[in-house]
Amino acid sequence: MSMSKLIAVWGAPGSGKTTVATKLALSIYDSYNATVLMLSCDNQTPTLPVLFPTRKSDDLYSVGLALSKADITQDDAIKSIVTLRSKQNFGILGYKDGENKYTYPRYNDSKATALLTILKSIADYVVVDCNSSLSELSGTAVKMADIVIRIAAPDLKSMSFFASQLPLYGDSCFQTQQHIIGLNITESELCLPVQECRTHYRNVSFVLPYCKQIKAQMLNGEMLSPILNKKYRAKFKKITEKVV
Repeated sequence: MSMSKLIAVWGAPGSGKTTVATKLALSIYDSYNATVLMLSCDNQTPTLPVLFPTRKSDDLYSVGLALSKADITQDDAIKSIVTLRSKQNFGILGYKDGENKYTYPRYNDSKATALLTILKSIADYVVVDCNSSLSELSGTAVKMADIVIRIAAPDLKSMSFFASQLPLYGDSCFQTQQHIIGLNITESELCLPVQECRTHYRNVSFVLPYCKQIKAQMLNGEMLSPILNKKYRAKFKKITEKVV
């Protein structure tokens, strides 16, 4: 197997980080016949019930349990993976319905590093859906990542977020100068200042167009379903080629 790759998706609140991470993981899996894992770090709004709304809680497994172990083993990590019958060698890790940051004991950076290292050892690609706040697992993922995709929505809220937060991550370990910057258009109803935002963020590598089907998938709990919109798929194919 070729050397595995860790890809962190980070960005402003409401910019569509989870959507981008999920669709990127699926795109890599579909395009490259690779073993792919997606890890969601969010224990404030757990992602597993969003991605698997029809599954019973007993059929899902929490990554919090693995992180609570004194020493994380490969077996602990594998037990945390939620799989899809239709996709061999594709799995998702995250937190379950009702869990929060107090459900499990706090863990340190070395524990987060151990988990990510194990995931890299069992998958060709690990896509990490990071919290907007780069603490705990999210911060470790951005530091360890081979590639960081930074997502913004073309609005004042995202601009304010990065103006406030980027100075906190000035240390070279956060690799901010190497981030791939993308704009994600999450709303169609508004006249969004896309061009102005491109100028503001400068080195914008891609702009994801508004996609009605993505909005419907989010509302209906069908984020793991394919995208039919050709324009959106073409954009994602280019992003996939760039990071792979």
